[in-house]
This record gives sequence, C-alpha cells and structure tokens, in this order.
Amino acid sequence: MANPTEPLFFSEAIVFLGAAVVAVPIAKRIGVGAIIGYLIAGMVIGPFGLGAIHSVEKIQPIAELGVVLLLFVLGLELNPNRLWRMKSDIFGLGSSQILLTGFVLAGIMTMIGLKQPVAIIGGFGMALSSTAFAVQILKDRGDFSSAYGQRAFGILLMQDIAIVPLLAMVDILVSGGASQSDNTVWEQIGITIVAVLLVIVIGRYLLSHLFAILANTQAREMMLAAALLVALGSAALMHWAGLSMALGSFLAGIMLAESSYRHTLEADIFPFRSLLMGLFFMTVGMTLNLPVTLAYLWQIIVGVVVVMSMKGLILWLLAKLTGSSNADAMSIAVALPQAGEFTFVLFAAATSAGLESDLFTVMAAIVILTMIMTPFVGKEHAAWQKRKESQKAREPDVALERFDDHAPQVLVVGFGRFGMVVAQMLMSNGLGIVAIDNNARRAVQARRLGLPVYYGDATREDVLRAAGAGDALLIALCVENELVMAKAIELIKHCFPKAKIFCRATDRAHAVQLAMSEVDYHIRETFESGITFGREALDQLGISTERIVEIEDEVRQQDLERIVCDAALAAEGKPAAPRVDPVRKTAEKTVASK
Repeated sequence: MANPTEPLFFSEAIVFLGAAVVAVPIAKRIGVGAIIGYLIAGMVIGPFGLGAIHSVEKIQPIAELGVVLLLFVLGLELNPNRLWRMKSDIFGLGSSQILLTGFVLAGIMTMIGLKQPVAIIGGFGMALSSTAFAVQILKDRGDFSSAYGQRAFGILLMQDIAIVPLLAMVDILVSGGASQSDNTVWEQIGITIVAVLLVIVIGRYLLSHLFAILANTQAREMMLAAALLVALGSAALMHWAGLSMALGSFLAGIMLAESSYRHTLEADIFPFRSLLMGLFFMTVGMTLNLPVTLAYLWQIIVGVVVVMSMKGLILWLLAKLTGSSNADAMSIAVALPQAGEFTFVLFAAATSAGLESDLFTVMAAIVILTMIMTPFVGKEHAAWQKRKESQKAREPDVALERFDDHAPQVLVVGFGRFGMVVAQMLMSNGLGIVAIDNNARRAVQARRLGLPVYYGDATREDVLRAAGAGDALLIALCVENELVMAKAIELIKHCFPKAKIFCRATDRAHAVQLAMSEVDYHIRETFESGITFGREALDQLGISTERIVEIEDEVRQQDLERIVCDAALAAEGKPAAPRVDPVRKTAEKTVASK
C-alpha cells in the first residue's frame, strides 16, 4: 500500500527515471537506439512485466505531452511559407496514402474473415503512422530537413488531421450512420474552424508582443513558462474542438516560426520535450499485453509483416509516382511503415462503442510491434544504402556541403552596428547567415526588415545549437561585452570545434585576451577606424601617398610590438602599459627627428 504522505507520482517517477537511465544507454551501446531502449524499459516495468507500474492510464496523459511539445518544436522549424510549399505532400500524397493503405488493409482483413466494421476500422487505423516515432528517427539520422524527410512529415501531418473524420467514421460504422444529425456535423465543423482561426490569430498577432515583454524582463524562467503555456494552451484548445492536441501545438509553433524568439523557445523546451518523449515511448511499451501476444504470437507476427510490407510498398509507389527518386521513396517507405499512436485512439473509440475488444487487443499488439521493428528496419536500410554507395565510384567533388535555412554557413552573434556591417558583407556574396542578439527590440526590428535575426543568448549551448552553430563554417562574435564573448569562445571551442571563430575586439587589452584565446581572427574596430580616419586626414592635408603608407605601416608596427609586449606582461600577471604609450613614443620620435 502506498504511503499516504508520499507525493503524487513520486515512486512512479523514480521507477521511470531508473528504468530509462539503465535501458537507454544499454540500447545505444548495442546500436539499436534510444527509442528501443525506452520501449523495452516500458515493457519490463509495466503491468505485464515486473508490475512496478500498475496503471498506464494515469501516466499516459502526461506522456502525451511529449508528442505535443515535439510538434510545437517542429512548428517552430517550419514557417508558413515553407508549410505552404508542402501543401501537395500534405493533401495530395498524405490523403492518397491514408485512403489507399486503409482500403488495402481493410480488404485483407475482410478476406481473413473479420466483420466489415472491424476490418475498416482496423485497416484505416493501421494506415496511420506514428508521428513521434518517425520524426524522432528522422531527427536521429539528421534527415528531417532533407527532401524525403519533409515529404514524410507532410504525410504525418495529414494523418494527424485525418483523425477527426476517422473518428466520425467509427461512429457511423457502429451506429449505421444514424448517430449524428446534420446540425451536429455542421456544429463540429464550425467549432473546428473557430479553434484553428483562434490559434492562428493569437499566434500571429499577440504572441510576439508577449515574448517581447518577457524578454525585456531578462527572466529566463518566464520565457520558458510562456513557451509551455503557448504549446499546452493551443493543444488544449484543439482538444476541446475535437482535433489532435499535437496539431494545435504544431500550428502555434508555425505562428512563432518567423518571430525573433524561435531559437530561444526551441532551446528552452528541448529538455522537457526529450524527457516526455521518453516517457511516451515507455508507456507504449507498457501497453503491450504479453499474455495476449504469446497466445496469438504467430497471427501477430504475420500481421506485423503484412502491415509493414503493404504500407511500405504503397508509400514507395506513391512517392515514386509523385516525383521522388527511388532512394527517397525507399527512405520514406522505411520511415513510416509502423502504425501510430492515433491507431490506439481509433481502437479505443471502437471498443467503447461496443465492437469486439479482443480483436482490437490483438491489433494493438501488432501496432506496438510495428513500432518496435521500425528502427531495426531503418538501420538495416541505412546499412544496405551505405554498402550500395560504397560500391559506386564517386567523384570527390560530388558530395558538396548542403545547408538548409537552419544550417547557416555563418552564425553572427550580436547584431549591433558592427554586426550589421559584417552581415551585409557576407550576405552580399550570397552566403547564408543567421544572427542572434540578446537585445529583444533589436532582433524584432531586424525581423521586420526581413533579416534572419533572432533573440538568443550566445553563452547557452542549446541556443547556439538551435541557431545552427553545429553546421556553421564560421561564427562571428560581434558583441561588445567582453565577458559574454569570453564565455561564448570557450563554449564554441568545446561544443563546435569545427567552426572558425572571428571576434570583434573592443581595445588592445581585449585583443591580447583574444590572441591568448587562440581565436582564428580578431580586429579592433576603433583602431582600424582610427587608421582610416588618420589616413584620410593626412591626404587632405597634402601629404604624399608614399608617406601616408609609411606612416600607416609604422603605426601598425608599433601597435603590434605593444600587443606582443602586453601579452608577455599578461602572461607574467603584470598590468599592461597605458593605452597612450604608443602615441607618446611616436611623439618623442618625431621631436627627436626634428
């Protein structure tokens, strides 16, 4: 019996965390991936395993928040224009896949003797893939932003949208079509439209102002609270309208995709999303009914093979017919052959409506095993693809580095006067840049002008990573704060060692620090602007060009000597010489020459 003074979910939390800490490293060590580790951990601690967790129903609503946050982050990565370009994949390819797969699987189930309502619900339920599984696998492979990854995600989006008409289909099949009046149907359509419009209007016109106010408070925890409020609030609104919660959070993410706070929000939510996604996968493993699975083992194995092979074949065929290459079509087929989390929703609705629960229990086992098998199929496909590629003699210059809009060639940190000029120079040559600045107002103003500038803190690894530092060839640190720059340099060297580091130095002492930090390049803006200013003044005063060049070389040489001297003093822990020292020496030299 539980201790009445024990906090709610306290023991369950310990069990979940302990199981994850043990299972996931082992799974990754043997090369099957974190998802399989979570699933196996769930099977072991669940009611059909050791029984450490008895009630999956209590945990499941919390676990589903992981899917909600996952879709919110995906929305942040897809701005409305990019989503509009995916419309043919969402409504064309996605709809075709659901209808064709649903009818084919329903036909197979009818042929083996299942009643028509059960066969149709089972077929269309199996036609839905798992957004959580597929997206996690695509991200683990680094293929989410690829051409096939985006097409696969378009199919998944359509499946999320399709859950509403499919639930209505269950009601019609069970009741013979007399359950809902026309008024009720139109009322549901109206509620759905209002809910979608509310999310879009609030996200488009109110949220940016809210985050601007919170960013100015410099209270990081408030930004996090607001991000969770937006994701969960939009999900709750869609749930009230009868739509998928994940779809609501996805729409909210899209509305914020063009805001200045995108990378900060993504970085803030990432730890919660990852933990809750792990919890979600564990609850899926816990629902596998082992006695039923063992009792119908051969039927379930055959069902898994049929579902995955038929879905894979249909996905490959449709992707090929709609313009994908054979390699991309195969990649889509091995990413989405599993049944998904919304399949359970359809089966639960059918069971509660009075259809045979035993059949749907067997089907649920098939669903879970298709999820378990998907990473293995993907791993085998990747190995086959690698072997195939190794057999081809490729030219060295074929494999060019590709960058999407989340992988800039240059990441500019600090978008003040100096950073603006740097960005202008880089963009003038067609280079892809992303800039972050911890001044919210500055970032918002730049975004209004169509510039890729976002609110973010350069001393946080998660923000830099979300902004594309992992793929950047060069990171330009244009901030004025020397302490912030020092922390950023240390962080970049540790976490993103491939990127070259270019720095703006505020003065000679700072230049010495940067030289000792061994950055790739640094420049003192005041020194260079002073050189240019002095050169122009000498020219206007009639000094010959040859003499001006001599003077500039002399001043630069004295400055270099001073930097070397200051660096030596700094190494010994002694204070640097006064800044006016080179000016004094030049003046003394001039007097002596006269």
